Amino acid sequence: MTIALPARAKLNLDLEVVRRRPDGYHDIRTTVQAIELHDLLLIARADETALTLSGLSVRNNDNSVLKAHAAVEHAAGRKLPAAFHLHKRIPPGSGMGGASSDAAAALRGMRAIFQLDLDLEELAADVGSDVPFFLHSGGAARLEGRGERITPLAAGTTWFALAWPGIELSTKDVYKAWDQVHGDGLRPAAEHLEPRLGEFARRLGPGWRMTGSGSAFFKLADTEQEAKAAVAGLDCWKAVSRAAA
Repeated sequence: MTIALPARAKLNLDLEVVRRRPDGYHDIRTTVQAIELHDLLLIARADETALTLSGLSVRNNDNSVLKAHAAVEHAAGRKLPAAFHLHKRIPPGSGMGGASSDAAAALRGMRAIFQLDLDLEELAADVGSDVPFFLHSGGAARLEGRGERITPLAAGTTWFALAWPGIELSTKDVYKAWDQVHGDGLRPAAEHLEPRLGEFARRLGPGWRMTGSGSAFFKLADTEQEAKAAVAGLDCWKAVSRAAA
């Protein structure tokens, strides 16, 4: 049996970095909306664990799918060999949560194909700060702490124009930069780390916001046509998506 799971992207509609914690992580407050743009993860039982990739290029080493698989094996206390195929549509290092969403899909898929009785919420928090939100594969929420404190919100119906400059940013590195520059949200830190991001934002013009730790930007639109018009003249990776319930 092979199962296929969507791993949806997310947008941070707002984001406040509260403080750097003693453990090196950061407390945040953010409103997050899942969108219909998604990666696709196929999972099947196998003789040995392997991961293949297609779509957008992504580094295979330390992939979040394999990290999630290892966490499930550890929790189950036995080997659970699985074949994964990940088709990437969410740009890597863009702040749209692709890696965390992929990990959450792997957790859900592993529990299903091996019929495991595991608390995925606890596992998800260990795999990554954003992973608990993606376990539910849709909707909107207010996230606090490292992102593990989740308050569900009513999902929006908004359309979004999306633009990515092809620059991969490490979330860890952007937060380290925030420790130096602080600022409102993470955009000043991201631009400090990667000055080309500021020039990209200026080319986009007014109304665009950076999501997460960057480097993708989004613009709200009332209709699909309005979102398409917003990306029509852009010379970069671009897409139109809408809120996912």
